[in-house]
Amino acid sequence: MMALHIALIEPRIPPNTGNIARLCAATDTSLHLIEPLGFSMDDAHLKRAGLDYWDAVDLWMHPGWRDFREAMSRERCLYFSARATRPLADARFRPNSVLVFGNETDGLPDRILEKHPEECFRIPMPGGKVRSLNLATATGIVLYEALRQVSGEEAARQAAAFVEPEESPARAKPRRRSRPRRGARKGDAA
Repeated sequence: MMALHIALIEPRIPPNTGNIARLCAATDTSLHLIEPLGFSMDDAHLKRAGLDYWDAVDLWMHPGWRDFREAMSRERCLYFSARATRPLADARFRPNSVLVFGNETDGLPDRILEKHPEECFRIPMPGGKVRSLNLATATGIVLYEALRQVSGEEAARQAAAFVEPEESPARAKPRRRSRPRRGARKGDAA
């Protein structure tokens, strides 16, 4: 599978980061945390959300945004924000793409939205009833779209398994019952 990376800019809520870490372990995706964090890496909520998968996470800590930018080429980065104008469907992922997300309270910094508008994307929310999705939820949506594009049919099949579970062969499909007929049928005794 082609490597992908998730970067969180100054995440603040331990359970979100823990859930994203578990997602990274499940998909063999590297996780980059850009400090300052809103919690300690020893936080019980962080560890609980990540369960016992932390050892399986390819975790990178960056002391700040500039350090992260020096470690990653700009061409690899795609940014995600509820305030971006381009839809997720326009995003083109490649092997080694870095999916960058802002934190839970401030979102993606304005300077990124202004400097890289062509690389900033939003997840459609057609209902219009909420301003943004939970960070862990948004990360999962974007990551599986990236996996679908990068890994082709195999990743699409894996992602589809989460959406449409296969039918169990032992379980019969429901059949439509016919309605009982009214009146006597031909040949019935009166």
